[in-house]
Amino acid sequence: MTFCAAVGHKLLQRIPTVGRGSARAYSARPTTLPDEGRAKVTIRTIKKLYTDQQPITMMTAYDYPTSVACDRAGVDMVLVGDSLAMVALGHNDTSEITMDDMIHHSKAVARGSRSSFLVTDLPFGAYQSDETTAVNNAIRMIKEGRAEAIKLEAGRRAAPKIDAIVNGAGIPVVGHIGLTPQTAVALGGFRVQGKSVASAQALVADALALQEAGCFAIVLEAMPSLVAEAVTRLLRIPTIGIGAGPATSGQVLVLSDMVGMFDRFTPKFCRSFADLGPRMVTAVGEYNEAVRAGTFPAEGTHTYAMPAAAEERWRTYVQKEFGLELGPGSGSGTRLMSTRYSTPDQPDIPPFMVWNLDLNEDGTTPHDKS
Repeated sequence: MTFCAAVGHKLLQRIPTVGRGSARAYSARPTTLPDEGRAKVTIRTIKKLYTDQQPITMMTAYDYPTSVACDRAGVDMVLVGDSLAMVALGHNDTSEITMDDMIHHSKAVARGSRSSFLVTDLPFGAYQSDETTAVNNAIRMIKEGRAEAIKLEAGRRAAPKIDAIVNGAGIPVVGHIGLTPQTAVALGGFRVQGKSVASAQALVADALALQEAGCFAIVLEAMPSLVAEAVTRLLRIPTIGIGAGPATSGQVLVLSDMVGMFDRFTPKFCRSFADLGPRMVTAVGEYNEAVRAGTFPAEGTHTYAMPAAAEERWRTYVQKEFGLELGPGSGSGTRLMSTRYSTPDQPDIPPFMVWNLDLNEDGTTPHDKS
């Protein structure tokens, strides 16, 4: 047995079996999510909030930590929006993201969402061509992405596809009209929609068609408040506004915008609830300086110690075998740097290159017997 294998085997034998919550958590072994005591949000929940005229909250999430944050904050609906193309992946617009990308992120969000209702965007190109493609990709998002509903950026022309997804495949759909970022180029860029009477009338027609096709809710983006109010009052399903004023049934924002994590621009309609971007830069900068100054990690604070008897034996062993005098160890606060050393037959060899010595049954090396 090699030295590494023998040491690893002995260490594994000494690791106690721990129950849930008894071991210290860290990123590779996160703590179990606590039971927040909130009932699972369903479409029935959304409908009841709408009927009771209670505002509905929706927030975007793109990965496990943002999903957990939204869920613990009590958000009703979590949206895995294709805005992640820009705010999480750095693309120039949302049209660049793929179906596989969206499924990947939707699965991560699903792992962190216990109570919130999970909606995921179908990306550009996943539903525009024909009804069969739209239905198949909607099914993929539910099966593979673990979404509970899908969202489409489309007006009345997409009504047959929505009908096929809802009534044919039994998948809930959230509509999205107004400014639709996937087709912003055709709209002349990221511009407010419905500013003329004719364009406002078109938005009403779109909303009514999507309702008739089977959508259980519709996102209204970047339109005058009076237009959004009229659409909301004409529908029998909830509207979720983003830059559409306070008269909608609920609101949604892009998480990265409202916490200051997106550095390119902030939409006019977004309110800043935090400024985490600069704070993150500051924190990383402080870490950078601490590493360079040798103040992190601090021995005894951010390190693990050996039992006293094992430490003494280890010091004796490495001094005898490799001529190494180890630092003071736990609690010393001493900054230690990697060193190189020489052996008679292998001069100037890094330490990690020679951990292949065989151990005798009593734990000594062959050199101890010579």
